[in-house]
Amino acid sequence: MSYYTSLTGLKNAQTDLNVISHNIANAETNGFKKSNTQFADIISSSVITDPSLTVGIGSRVAEIRQNFGVGAIEQTGNALDLAIGGEGFFTTASPVSGQTTYTRNGAFSVDGNGFIKNAEGARLQVFPNSGGTVDTSTHQDAMVPPINAAGSTLASVTIDNEGQVVASYDDGTSANVGTVALANFTAPTGLKQVGDSSWKVTGKSGPAAYGAPGSGAFGSINSGSLERSNVDIAEELVDLISAQRYFQANAKAIDTATQISQTVINLRT
Repeated sequence: MSYYTSLTGLKNAQTDLNVISHNIANAETNGFKKSNTQFADIISSSVITDPSLTVGIGSRVAEIRQNFGVGAIEQTGNALDLAIGGEGFFTTASPVSGQTTYTRNGAFSVDGNGFIKNAEGARLQVFPNSGGTVDTSTHQDAMVPPINAAGSTLASVTIDNEGQVVASYDDGTSANVGTVALANFTAPTGLKQVGDSSWKVTGKSGPAAYGAPGSGAFGSINSGSLERSNVDIAEELVDLISAQRYFQANAKAIDTATQISQTVINLRT
């Protein structure tokens, strides 16, 4: 039984090494959130088992928990580079599949059709402004008209701390496109990772609660900035050494069990 007990430890150590390696590999990925491996012991017993004689039979991966701590904010000077100064996620939608995803990576740009999108082509979602008020009950693609009604071409796009997206034109006029739609979740650790520093809703995360930047628990928008990964390289390297020792210890336990078995076999012969 000691072989299988140590084998569970080897598998867990490998999982831990994979998670740590993934964290280190994304230390420079904007908006990335590191993960930690949580373990639990395995016990085999019945109602007639003496509690004082119960022997464990190994361990298992209980959870790979995401850490949504805020990463360092880096100034870039690009007006469409956005960072959230607090809680919340940017809401994006794919123009192809229509799927909604959530991200902390605020590296956006304007495409040829005037849509504000990220590197993967997903479009930033905004709340429409009607009569000077923000309607948070619905959201839509952030679309900046390349040419206004007077025929003037787009000069620039700016986003303030409250998430107001304003398009300015060559004739000196400006137009309010909407307010950046932020989302929050009851249990963000339940979100499903889909890559590209993006997440999708699951039953564990609960539905998205939408709000405007700077309202309630939602953080304000820092324009001209990006949130870096929250991976601490020094911490990950220490964890890497610990996981390596964990793997080596379980491998040594298997080696010891092998030597004991060989000794027993030699006695019988």
